[in-house]
Amino acid sequence: MAFLYVTEYPDLPGAYATYTPQVVRDPPIVDQAPVAIAATAAASAAFNGRTRIVRLHSDVVCSILIGPAGSTTATAANARMAANQTEYRMVVAGAGHVVSVITNT
Repeated sequence: MAFLYVTEYPDLPGAYATYTPQVVRDPPIVDQAPVAIAATAAASAAFNGRTRIVRLHSDVVCSILIGPAGSTTATAANARMAANQTEYRMVVAGAGHVVSVITNT
């Protein structure tokens, strides 16, 4: 079975300083349970209220969509991730967003 792995971070260290390193600060706020990737869209748990950066890693080719819980459903037309790809995305803190994922080719 294929999965999307979701890790949540509060911010980039020094993000408001003159120099911003391009790394996240460990430990993460949350390592969510992996979201199964299938032909029907599935959503992660809602992001923690402090989360501003999410790390997404996919085992297989898929499409993702980030948005409000309950109304965000990924389709094959959304952002595509390659197999074994890792993406970092900024999100709105405290918005209760989720990432929805669906298989793609």
